[in-house]
Amino acid sequence: MKGLTNNITGMLLLSLVLVGTAWSAESKEEQDIRKQAAEISDTAGTSHGMTIVTDRIKTEFSVTDDQIKALREKQLGYGEIAIVFSMAQKMPGGITDENVTSIMTMRQGPPVMGWGKIAKDLGLNLGSVVSDVKRMDAETHREMKGGHSAGAKERGD
Repeated sequence: MKGLTNNITGMLLLSLVLVGTAWSAESKEEQDIRKQAAEISDTAGTSHGMTIVTDRIKTEFSVTDDQIKALREKQLGYGEIAIVFSMAQKMPGGITDENVTSIMTMRQGPPVMGWGKIAKDLGLNLGSVVSDVKRMDAETHREMKGGHSAGAKERGD
């Protein structure tokens, strides 16, 4: 009985080590994109921030309020929405309902996939998606400090 207990304990410890290794195996790009997505979603935490972020997403990716709303209804944060649109625009055909649906199917599973795996399976470079999202985040912060939304800047307000 003692041997069986030791074997089970050993298997549990090995499982924990393997899970820990898998978690730490997240690439630098995956860590960066998760961080950027969280920052964008945090910025959108106020009504003013949400307006700025929404306007920036529309400007950056040439999408509509309805396209953003559809992804919000799927429980995505604004940072994740930026990731989806960045990936979709790099796919043949660009940001189409079909491309967005393909990405969302992979993301929401089953099985649920991380952004790195999705990019790899689509033949995309996750680093370029990270760059897009970082640029969008930086522009959003500039607009927040300047007090103008992207739409106001485009109209010349």
